[in-house]
Amino acid sequence: MSARQVPVRGSFVVDTARDAIGEVMDHVEALIQLRPLQGGLEWDAKPAEVRPATFDEVLSAKVRIANSSRQAL
Repeated sequence: MSARQVPVRGSFVVDTARDAIGEVMDHVEALIQLRPLQGGLEWDAKPAEVRPATFDEVLSAKVRIANSSRQAL
């Protein structure tokens, strides 16, 4: 993403360096703080290494999380 396309809080992005989807929680200095969809520790990503997540990517990730938690029962 370019400097003009900084994602807003609450949006979902793909961190291409980690190949992971995260929810934008904050911007700290030159980094974007992301939280995993299933919760947990936030991580920092460089703006140049994130892109907006598509609706299908977010839905697939949430279904995967829901299915994995059901298998744990």
